Amino acid sequence: MKIVIPGGTGQIGTILNRALTAAGHDVVVLTRRPRHKGEIHWDGETLGPWTEAINGSDIVINLAGRSVSCRYTPANLQAMMDSRVNSARVVGESIAAAAQPPRVWLQMSTATIYAHRFDAPHDEATGVFGGTEPGVPDYWAYSVEIAKAWEREQERAETPHTRKVALRTAMVMSPDHGGVFDVLLRLARLGLGGPVAGGAQYVSWIQDRDFVRAVEFLIDRDDLAGPVNVAAPDPVPQRTFMRTLRAAWCVPVGLPATKWMAELGAFAMRSDTELLLKSRRVVPGRLLEAGFAFDHATWPEAAEDLVGRVRDDRAAQAVRSESSAPR
Repeated sequence: MKIVIPGGTGQIGTILNRALTAAGHDVVVLTRRPRHKGEIHWDGETLGPWTEAINGSDIVINLAGRSVSCRYTPANLQAMMDSRVNSARVVGESIAAAAQPPRVWLQMSTATIYAHRFDAPHDEATGVFGGTEPGVPDYWAYSVEIAKAWEREQERAETPHTRKVALRTAMVMSPDHGGVFDVLLRLARLGLGGPVAGGAQYVSWIQDRDFVRAVEFLIDRDDLAGPVNVAAPDPVPQRTFMRTLRAAWCVPVGLPATKWMAELGAFAMRSDTELLLKSRRVVPGRLLEAGFAFDHATWPEAAEDLVGRVRDDRAAQAVRSESSAPR
């Protein structure tokens, strides 16, 4: 199949590109800064020559949007909104104008659309959107508005011959350098992976290979459209999440962090505490109902797998370094 991935140079795009290319598909990435074979320039806002890649393609997986790994200033929040809404709009326009439109358009969305909640999990049928929770920062509501506007732009696109799926995705855990798992593992190894602000907030996650398998499943299932939670069925409290990760790496302790310490740490890492403090208790209702089987459904087995792959990669790098060293 020919698969076009707008915004496909980030962590999730790299994971998908690698897996789908290995499976024999023809993958084209749309990016503002093309550097490699198979990458085409676009600006994420206006129609242009890149639309030729959409016409005649089989699948479009739109991942475009400014990274959330930043300080949530008004300017950055606006950039998150604009980059997501504009890219979804122009992808929809390209599909609508195509003589041979793709049969499926998978649109990235986020589990952040759901409310900060501890008492019950969110599935697609019963989940509650955020934005009105008491006792949370006001700007958290804007993150929800971004997610809603992102999905709304896909919904309103006039693409009658293309099935549309919104991927309400949890944190994708991959051993790749620079990803969220890499950051969390580094904290655990340094002894800093303890509970944050008590650690009761839930972490929703999905192992990277299960994420790829879920995408392939949704491509193949013509009966599935609309929002789909792409998350493992085992969200866990942050304190349990990090304790399990420490155990997988054999780190005995993790220093706890108060809310103000988390604020300082987020500021130093040029990130935001919403990523640490919001309770995302999201479960994959529609995937499970459709018969999708997770290879890593629980966090302990996923953590062991990811840690094992990190260790294997380091061992392979050591062997390569030793073999290339001068004799």
